[in-house]
Amino acid sequence: MQTSAIRGRWEGICRAVSRIPMIYLYSFFLAMAIAISFHSWYSSQDMERWTRYNNFLIFKQAWSHLIHYQDLYVLYEAEYYDLYKYSPSFAMWMGVFAWMPDVPALICWNILNVVVFIWAMRTLPVCKAHMPAMFLFLAIEMMIALTSSQINVAIAGAFILSWHFMENKKVWAAALCVVITIYIKIFGIVALSLFILYPERWKAAFYTVFWIVVLGLMPLLVVSPAQLLFLYKSWAHLLTNDFSASYGVSVMGWWHTWFNMEISKQTFILTAAALFMVPFTRFQYYKEPLFRLHMLSSILIWVVIFNHKGESPTYIIALMGVAIWYFTQQPTRINSILAVLTLVFTSFSSTDLITPYWIARTYVEPYAVKAVFCSIVWLKIIIDPMLAGWAPALRKTPQLL
Repeated sequence: MQTSAIRGRWEGICRAVSRIPMIYLYSFFLAMAIAISFHSWYSSQDMERWTRYNNFLIFKQAWSHLIHYQDLYVLYEAEYYDLYKYSPSFAMWMGVFAWMPDVPALICWNILNVVVFIWAMRTLPVCKAHMPAMFLFLAIEMMIALTSSQINVAIAGAFILSWHFMENKKVWAAALCVVITIYIKIFGIVALSLFILYPERWKAAFYTVFWIVVLGLMPLLVVSPAQLLFLYKSWAHLLTNDFSASYGVSVMGWWHTWFNMEISKQTFILTAAALFMVPFTRFQYYKEPLFRLHMLSSILIWVVIFNHKGESPTYIIALMGVAIWYFTQQPTRINSILAVLTLVFTSFSSTDLITPYWIARTYVEPYAVKAVFCSIVWLKIIIDPMLAGWAPALRKTPQLL
């Protein structure tokens, strides 16, 4: 009775919000980006050192360090805390924002993230009645991501756009989207697996190499070849040392804190990668739109839950994977329950708008609670195509184009 009630209330909420015009939701998300930007700046005024939009300053200042031939991968304590961990190419792209004062730059930055998100979401084959619920499903996690002033929202959007461009045989654009994510966060490499599902996979491989070379050499417009080589070596050194630093808000972090398991990261990641590839053995499903969408969902979730440096703001990527999985197929009891539990323990649990701050900081983040139900959903995505009874479900998805 309890599970039926949960499912009934959840589906009732989805029906109620389906009447909200999408233009209102687009405006709401854009307004959220502007409001959070102002709040991050204003609330930083009483801080003696650094700011609440530290991540954005790391990105923005990377441009100055790049053009002044400084090492991008050392700590600049006078400017911000933490390290820059992204490519020299991304540092160059941040020149678009570097000339602006912090407030307009931060506003433009967060708006860019939201615009990419809206663009990507509009390409998904979700029926109009379900789209408002899908946006609201992601609203709290979007707020958390924007508050951190990172680029996770745009990365998730780029993954989706890569899928969209492959569906429409715009292979060069699909490869460009993936390579851009790789030069921002190295885990974008996982999204290359999406190309396996399409007949144009070899063309995608060619364009991927092409864009890797073009974007990788782009900083030569402002630095010498010797300096660029030095920066790539420094980046590689940082990433190598960074790998052993922590378990993060991930499956590894979950198992380590809950069960005190000492885990070999290399073995764990290789095992997770093997599991990730299992559905790709179902070659007969490659032609099915739902299967390709679920593999996109798998990618979005995998890059977060198996990221040893995963943080709470990164989970907008994973939750977008859960949303695509849930809203692009007919709802079932188990799927609805998992969607609700994922929303509660991933989004609701990590914002003090709903969960008391001390609970979030004492239990939710240290014990990697956000990873739990995202991981269960990911396992279901992996297992479902391997079941004999799943094939007929492919024909029962009127939402899909």
